[in-house]
Amino acid sequence: MKNIITIIILSLSIASFGQTVKDTPFEKDFFPNQKDQLKEAKRAMEMGSEEYEGTRPGRYKFALEYYLKAQAFNPNNAFLNFRIGVCYINGNFKNKSKTHFEKAYELNPAIDPEIHYYLGRGYHLNMDWDKAIAEYQTFKAGLDPKKKDQAPLMADANKKIAECNFGKELVKNPVRVFIDNIGNKVNSPYPDYGPIISADEDVMYFTSRRNTTTGGNIDENYDEYFEDIFVTYKFNEEWGVPTNVGPPINTPGHDATVNVSPDGQIMFTYRDDKGYGNIYQSNLIGDKFSEPDKMSKAINSSEHESSASISYEGKTLFFVSDRKDGSYGGRDIYYVNKNENNKWEQPYNMGTTINTKYNEEGVFIVPDGKTLYFSSEGHSSMGGFDIFKCELKNGMWSEPVNLGYPINTPDDDVFFVISASGKHGYYASVKIDGFGEKDIYLVSFLGPEKPVQLSNEDNLLASVEAPVSEVYIAPAVEINANAVTLLKGIISDAITQKVLEAEIVLIDNTLNVEIATFKSNSKSGKYLVTLPSGKNYGIAVKAEGYLFHSENFDIPLSASYQEVIKDVQLKNVQVGQKIVLRNIFFDFDKATLRPESTNELERLTKLLTDVPSLKIEISGHTDNKGSAAYNQTLSESRSKSVVEYLIGKGIKKERLEYKGYGLTQPIAPNDTDEGRQLNRRTEFKILSR
Repeated sequence: MKNIITIIILSLSIASFGQTVKDTPFEKDFFPNQKDQLKEAKRAMEMGSEEYEGTRPGRYKFALEYYLKAQAFNPNNAFLNFRIGVCYINGNFKNKSKTHFEKAYELNPAIDPEIHYYLGRGYHLNMDWDKAIAEYQTFKAGLDPKKKDQAPLMADANKKIAECNFGKELVKNPVRVFIDNIGNKVNSPYPDYGPIISADEDVMYFTSRRNTTTGGNIDENYDEYFEDIFVTYKFNEEWGVPTNVGPPINTPGHDATVNVSPDGQIMFTYRDDKGYGNIYQSNLIGDKFSEPDKMSKAINSSEHESSASISYEGKTLFFVSDRKDGSYGGRDIYYVNKNENNKWEQPYNMGTTINTKYNEEGVFIVPDGKTLYFSSEGHSSMGGFDIFKCELKNGMWSEPVNLGYPINTPDDDVFFVISASGKHGYYASVKIDGFGEKDIYLVSFLGPEKPVQLSNEDNLLASVEAPVSEVYIAPAVEINANAVTLLKGIISDAITQKVLEAEIVLIDNTLNVEIATFKSNSKSGKYLVTLPSGKNYGIAVKAEGYLFHSENFDIPLSASYQEVIKDVQLKNVQVGQKIVLRNIFFDFDKATLRPESTNELERLTKLLTDVPSLKIEISGHTDNKGSAAYNQTLSESRSKSVVEYLIGKGIKKERLEYKGYGLTQPIAPNDTDEGRQLNRRTEFKILSR
């Protein structure tokens, strides 16, 4: 008898185990003896539905909180699971939607007319490509192409299928990168996002909704603190503890990062302006930013501007706008140039090579002036926004290239910035193992030929070179990095060592045109100048009451990324002071001034005009190649040529002397090419004033 009872119990257990779970309504017949819990769950359902069907921006977030409470009581309700899936799709943890859509379909295959589309989205976001494609195809089969209202649904499903096919190919060939959370010293339990960096990667600004926001107010639309901008500095290759940048950048309202100029002296920020998002500009004065100014109507429109990035010389701004004039659809990327009067001119759409009928976002121009990163829902996206890269070649932008997996995912990947070296990128992402809702992540590009080295240290950071000689010719190096040189250092008084705010003028010596003007920081004396490869640059450093200082950087097109540290000590206008004129050039073995010398000679002319009592000596110097007599004659002829130029510009000859010293006054050893180049120079010395 016992054996028969045991068999019956086992049979019932097996039958029960094999039964399909049924769609369970929130009714008392299904939950006997749970009256209070049922009442509470039904109330949570009602509150969730009020939010779900509401209009405020954060409704899905609030609905999800209530729905999850109801689901904890009753996990087998198709309607509830479907809505939870939709909430996740419209939130930050989109890949969590899959299990809920599967559950909803299992409980009730007819739960929603678009259930197969949503199943496809769930599989898509989890990179289950073939299942996603199958669900999208099933969804398409149920559409009637003759109905106009279903044409957009058909087009969207076709796009999603294309994204899955792109994703399959990208995942087969992942790019060689490390993607690391930059740690809880920077990231907080609150949302942290929108990182922007200086070109040398020494300072980072980012947006955060942490509880130390200015004013301490909470945005009731999202139940989160208002956005503020924070800053962190790098010490010994590690980011320090962030601080709130404070007023006037941050206000009691929303203040978010947009971008920063390569030298870190100009910050672009975003303000909501009562629903009309606009871009503002602020200048760093000492260690404080100026009051943000709303940028001109050439940039800000009556619509919404969300992202911007400025070129290395500060004369071109790339920005994102959803303005209708000239748009190709959705948000587009535009650019605008600055004229001679320092005003922004008419904006131009970047065209169909960059912009698509979908949205573009998060534009970033690399300091090399020719590499552009942006995010797009179009092109070969594997889902949502993907990050793309293109290059300016012969005046035309190349076809955008997807940065690949795992940088890009089926979710939105946007607002990506990269260091001038091209070795590190930064962006924000939502990951299960993060410290907050959004965290900032570091992308380290390994390159196709470098072996992967797993280490606790990041050996990929660009090394900072030692101070270089007065004249520096960049070597040609073939590595996978941006073609740009960063010149940086501190400008100070040569006698007192007091840091100075000085003007740094960047010249294209070949074209004899001024490229840009920068300033060193008034409090730290620091400066940073970006030099894209392929030009002969003249650099003049000027401050009131001081003699100008000049440098020459002839950087070949093949030169790769490097950092050059050059501290500049300016000399007072005093008798006996000597200045090397780095940007005076002569024809080979002759005393004929080359056209590239014009800007340097004009600076010297201006100095003599501004200080009419100044009397100077122009001297020529050579290396030790050739005879002493020959070098003496050549150096004297060259110094005479400079004096004759100045006389031709109206400087009285009584104020000018010229001498040739040949090889007798070297400033560097003559046993290297670099040393000999330093010794071949033109100087001026103050005789009286």
